[in-house]
Amino acid sequence: MSLQPISVLRPGADEEKAESARLSSFVGAIAIGDLVKTTLGPKGMDKVLLGMDPTQTDSLRVTNDGATILKSIGVDNPAAKVLVDISKVQDAEVGDGTTSVTVLACELLREAEQLIAQHIHPQTIISGWRKAVDAARAALVAAAKDNSANSDQFREDLVNIAKTTISSKILTQHKDHFAELAVNSVLRVRKIDILEAIQIIKKLGGSMSDSYLDEGFLLDKMPGVHQPKRMENAKILIANTAMDADKIKIFGSKVRVDSTAKVAQLEVAEREKMKDKVDMILKHDINVFINRQLIYNYPEQLFADAGVMAIEHADFEGVERLALVTGGEIVSTFGHPEKVKIGKCNLIEQVMIGEDKLMRFSGVALGEACTIVLRGATQQILDEAERSLHDALCVLSQTVKEPRTVFGGGCSEMLMATAVSELAAKTAGKESMAMDAFAKALRQLPTIIADNAGYDSAELVSSLRAAHASGKSTHGLDMENGAIGDMSELLITESFLVKRQILLSAAEAAEMILRVDDIIRAAPRQRGR
Repeated sequence: MSLQPISVLRPGADEEKAESARLSSFVGAIAIGDLVKTTLGPKGMDKVLLGMDPTQTDSLRVTNDGATILKSIGVDNPAAKVLVDISKVQDAEVGDGTTSVTVLACELLREAEQLIAQHIHPQTIISGWRKAVDAARAALVAAAKDNSANSDQFREDLVNIAKTTISSKILTQHKDHFAELAVNSVLRVRKIDILEAIQIIKKLGGSMSDSYLDEGFLLDKMPGVHQPKRMENAKILIANTAMDADKIKIFGSKVRVDSTAKVAQLEVAEREKMKDKVDMILKHDINVFINRQLIYNYPEQLFADAGVMAIEHADFEGVERLALVTGGEIVSTFGHPEKVKIGKCNLIEQVMIGEDKLMRFSGVALGEACTIVLRGATQQILDEAERSLHDALCVLSQTVKEPRTVFGGGCSEMLMATAVSELAAKTAGKESMAMDAFAKALRQLPTIIADNAGYDSAELVSSLRAAHASGKSTHGLDMENGAIGDMSELLITESFLVKRQILLSAAEAAEMILRVDDIIRAAPRQRGR
């Protein structure tokens, strides 16, 4: 009888078991956390992301946005992929805290690795963590404040949240200016609750402080030749249809003719067909036609003769947003004018931004719609400014729905860590060790923030811990002066929703990775001959 081990897996498949699988998961997740943790906090550093094709405009990106960094790197480790996914979810759900959630999950797993080395079972650790999460959440809820009843105070909260969000980004030098821009635009669309009604346009030139909020919709396109450049009481038809007449729209077809005159007849037939299409469009009683696709010279000339402003090649996102703000809809066929919803606005005119001309739509049906125009010296600066502003807009729009706020600067993390440590002191058994580890992981966030600023993190965090233990629950890190301070006086405020999401997502992801005791990799697909 043979005692050789029997493999039930296909040839080429790979399996890691028990300690080997757990170690692989821990190493992958901790590596991802270490990659992004230097970007955490107001003094965090940036990363340069370089694509494979240097000729592409977006191959070079300079950013400290956690979600952007993690989305751009290819990871093979399954635990690392889990952390990348929670960062993406954090970005989609609340817009900010993408780095914090990854770093907290990484620190939890770093602590879990030490507990497992002490032969504490993963399920015991998870049980302790769950109780720690409940205690931390309760402490966070108790510390949260809601000023939504007082509109002036609530607006001040929103401005402070925007400043805190922007302070860790490239816009930090102009955070007062951009915080006002973000708050004004979010409060404009507050009633309709549609963040897409805020458009961001990037224009090279000037400095970031030249950025401004325009109360209207801007389209980075121009009307055709000999067409009106200004239109009052515009009736807009938004379309996604072919307006080119130089090819027959049957793929794979061939036309054979026996004389040049027949070619001329074909061209005349095509022109007549295009003229019929333009006539159908004009029957909609419109004076502005905006198409996602190209408009060739002949139909452009027909629109000019009819006194209609025609704009071609409006990108799909621009067309969709234009349909939203003007109250129209995108159409592809024109046989039933009575069924088509026409967009309306009071005035369409040309405006100059730097060296470029754009079309501004004023008095649109969705009156709350607005455009933020970003200026900057390089494309990389503009891209990062857009990402930073988008984070701020997302956080503010969520805060408008869930108006509770908490203090930032490591204050909330220390508050939660103190609550978890108090629970651990009252808990008997090995679970208390897991709770202590959870509290230690929470305290790592202010430690990393202080380290990234070049300050003595051991001194600052121990002082902060002592302050919280003595009842100063609003104290946090003052990174401008390298000391601890009262966050209520420094006006460092964050959204309750962001902090709660960081806590829950990081704990769930760390728990999921900790449960793993077997990694099975499928056999690579064989190339067919």
